[in-house]
Amino acid sequence: MLDVRRLRLLRELARRGTIAAVAEALSFSPSAVSQQLGVLEREAGLPLLERTGRRVRLTPAGQNLVRHAEAVLERLEQADADLAEARGGLAGALRIGAFPTASRAIVPAALVALARRHPGLEPMVCETDPAAVAHALRAGDLDVALVHAYDFVPAEREPGLTTEPLYGEAMYLAEPAGGTPGTPAAPGALGAAGAPGTPAPDQDAVLRAHAGSPWITATPGTLCHAMTLRACQAAGFTPRVRHQVDEFATVLALVAAGQGVAVVPQLGVTDPADPSVRLTRLVMQRRTNLAFRSGAATHPAVAAFGAALRAAVPPDLAGSRAEA
Repeated sequence: MLDVRRLRLLRELARRGTIAAVAEALSFSPSAVSQQLGVLEREAGLPLLERTGRRVRLTPAGQNLVRHAEAVLERLEQADADLAEARGGLAGALRIGAFPTASRAIVPAALVALARRHPGLEPMVCETDPAAVAHALRAGDLDVALVHAYDFVPAEREPGLTTEPLYGEAMYLAEPAGGTPGTPAAPGALGAAGAPGTPAPDQDAVLRAHAGSPWITATPGTLCHAMTLRACQAAGFTPRVRHQVDEFATVLALVAAGQGVAVVPQLGVTDPADPSVRLTRLVMQRRTNLAFRSGAATHPAVAAFGAALRAAVPPDLAGSRAEA
């Protein structure tokens, strides 16, 4: 009989490529992971792995078993959801991953509504970069999470996970209100803008106007960093990055101080009335989805949190739907 816990290890190995990476992600020792996978091979009765240098590659039988493992794990999630529904009355921990702007602008109101309807539920929010969410969900460190994707950085399909659309956001070029030396005002600039506004007619032209300006981006490895680089490259240049900052409030403070220009999402504009920053709405968007393990859509806690989130989305975001 195949052991489900070992099937989880095999699935993670298929995604991560090395035993060391699986061990680190699941808080095991590499020797323990190797031992358990060896036991799984004996249970299967044929080789599932073959080593290629430091990496481990799955044999065709191993790849096929991973596909079965995905189906088995999804059914187990459905069984857990059915049991939770039968117990009635939500209680216990709900581990939530969220990125900073959603944690500030959307999640608090959702938690208030959740506490009012389900006082026995204990939501636990952990700030998590969307790039790390998939592994955290599959490892069981999170139960549900908010993830985002940009037009230039589309979300990859993650085995074992399901996403549902929540909302979309406008994106802006943020520049000092006085402009940067030698740079004309971007076409369609809004000044200090409180409303999303109308997108500039030529996004590439808006960005190219700052090809010679210093740029402020998120740190490498994040989706936000990749978004700025790819948007600029699509406009025909590589940005000259001066500062790398993940918090959008700090990014805008640096813009206001004349330190460069940046691309920021609507929820990142903490003070839209700031006269020292000029915002130009771009055509591109950021879309936010709710992610959870496949099979958990009907889990009462996941469904309740999703409903609370949708009710908490501000009206100016709700009309722009994300894409699953």
